[in-house]
Amino acid sequence: MKFTKLAGDPASKARCGLLETSHGAIQTPIFMPVGTVGSVKGVYHRDLKEDIRAQIILGNTYHLYLRPGLDILKAAGGLHRFESWDRPILTDSGGFQVFSLTQIRKITPEGCRFQSHIDGSRHLFTPENNVDTQRVIGADIMMALDECCPGDADHSYAQKSLRLTKNWLERYAARFDATEPLYGYEQTFFPIIQGCVYPDLRIEAAEHALEYARIGIAIGGLAVGEPTEKMYQMLELLDPVIPQDKARYLMGVGTPANLLEGIARGVDMFDCVMPTRNARNGMLFTWDGIINMRNAKWADDFSPIDPKGTSFVDSAYSKAYLHHLFKSGEMFAAMLASEHNLAFYLDLVTQAREHILAGDFTPWKEEVVRKVSSRL
Repeated sequence: MKFTKLAGDPASKARCGLLETSHGAIQTPIFMPVGTVGSVKGVYHRDLKEDIRAQIILGNTYHLYLRPGLDILKAAGGLHRFESWDRPILTDSGGFQVFSLTQIRKITPEGCRFQSHIDGSRHLFTPENNVDTQRVIGADIMMALDECCPGDADHSYAQKSLRLTKNWLERYAARFDATEPLYGYEQTFFPIIQGCVYPDLRIEAAEHALEYARIGIAIGGLAVGEPTEKMYQMLELLDPVIPQDKARYLMGVGTPANLLEGIARGVDMFDCVMPTRNARNGMLFTWDGIINMRNAKWADDFSPIDPKGTSFVDSAYSKAYLHHLFKSGEMFAAMLASEHNLAFYLDLVTQAREHILAGDFTPWKEEVVRKVSSRL
């Protein structure tokens, strides 16, 4: 497994590269659809491959650990076989989900104690057993266990949280190096840079995380309540600190504009539930702007969903038809909208890559950000 930077944009920090894994190579910049419990909601794997052109998808350690559980995943031969997906998979550590539980979790130096949201049963994630769990899941890329610091935390809390994350990373790396993959192919892990919105803590976190980084590193704790400009400032701060030969993954981000602005600041990899979650509520992202398909204005609009889109859905169905499906409560509406939004996100990063290679990413980005942020 390795990451290679192939080209950079002369007017920004944008770059494109190749991330090679045992389940295939990933062209960056890339967006990774979220498959929380072993599926991307409402989307066939066939369509993920052929229409959406997903190169890698995510799984969620917290949810998969609770259900179907490690015994089933191990008996199946890992998540790839369990869900019949033969391309790369990345798993988060579950730390963000535990962080989100708030009322039913307790964080200590040992690890995270939490209650299942399913049945109230009690569990413990430590750096050591988190490695073991992700070995059983079998993702190509694993995330180190960390504490996700709230975006509005004060410096004292963020500093204390970072000390915990650093200690956990050291233990996580030691366990990773002392264990082997279970299914005959290579795995790697990304350390996570925390530090909230404080420059001194972000630099400290990055320098420490880089001691344990293999082929890539993740940037966490952003898009969790802090202003968007603060997120961009942290990316600009970290760009010169992270070596060019390390893949950079911005966790849980975001809107189409966020992706393009992140790419301009040196980010290679993104994930977010937004394209599918918003799709299920009737919000579509298009090259001309954002559409609310429930609005009556689309009831007699027989134009394609996105005339500039590249997916089958864009050309096969009209706005009027999709509006009708949403108003009728048809599950097909959420399926079509999800496929469209994911295809748009993948097309967005693919075109970004092409413009980086062509050397005109920055002027293209400025125009596209303006369009995709508008509401139709």
